[in-house]
Amino acid sequence: MLSNLLNRSSTNFTGAALVGSFPYVGKRIRNPRSPFRSTFAMSNLAASKRRLLCNWGAMEYEQSEVKHSLSLDNQAQILIAEDDVPLAHFLKRGLQSEKYAVDVVHDGQAALDCVAKTQYNLLILDLNLPVLDGMAVLTQVRPTMPDLPVLVLTGRNRLEDRVTALDGGADDCLIKPFSFHELAARIRALLRRHGKVPAGVARVGDLVLNRPEFRVERAGRQINLTAKEFSLLEYLMMNARKSVSRAMIMENVWKAPYDANSNLVDVYIKYVRDKVDVGDCAKLIRTVRGVGYVLADT
Repeated sequence: MLSNLLNRSSTNFTGAALVGSFPYVGKRIRNPRSPFRSTFAMSNLAASKRRLLCNWGAMEYEQSEVKHSLSLDNQAQILIAEDDVPLAHFLKRGLQSEKYAVDVVHDGQAALDCVAKTQYNLLILDLNLPVLDGMAVLTQVRPTMPDLPVLVLTGRNRLEDRVTALDGGADDCLIKPFSFHELAARIRALLRRHGKVPAGVARVGDLVLNRPEFRVERAGRQINLTAKEFSLLEYLMMNARKSVSRAMIMENVWKAPYDANSNLVDVYIKYVRDKVDVGDCAKLIRTVRGVGYVLADT
């Protein structure tokens, strides 16, 4: 129903909106039949978006999770550094629907901290970040991470600004307003160019996860997992040898905010651990006290 409502609207906004099931960042084009007849400020747009997603978003994204688990040939881990909070989280939902694992930060220093701890396949970087701006982040990232693809988002339309960003280490530059379809296409091109698209089979030690066939084996023994258990194990294997917090697991596997009063993540970790780490085999799924969990073979 949400998709039908939004498909009837071809209204584009400055900021984040929906066209069909895709986020769009663009100029407003008046459509007299659109249910969105008024000109929205960004705050009003964000409020409208939240009301729609509150009622319908969880349902639609929950329905996409099994598909996400079954078809992950193009999945990669992306960090979005964007100080516009509604836009950042809206892009996150759109990219998650494209089968990417996505983290979000809202200032330059947080972006530096994240890329130092996690091996991302792509950084989407806004230039107008607080604490450290995008150019300062680029200056510090490039000497130590020359192979990290960086896609810059900017509202600056001067040619000199784009040239400065590209010369400063960005691999691509996209000017706001932009289409989400174009953003997704540029991401795919950057991942192809840098050879960052994961293969269909993930391996950690003697544990093998075959995404296209929805199959898991350890030392030749087939392991039967539910769709959610498969998604959880897959996320741990994508981040093999790196600690992941309960909040990161909740956001990337369940597509929902973490609730400290819930033990849902711990329960599912136990389900997966009881199936993967059985008998005399080495224990792969480990608890990192005060942090979360890690899957490692060393």
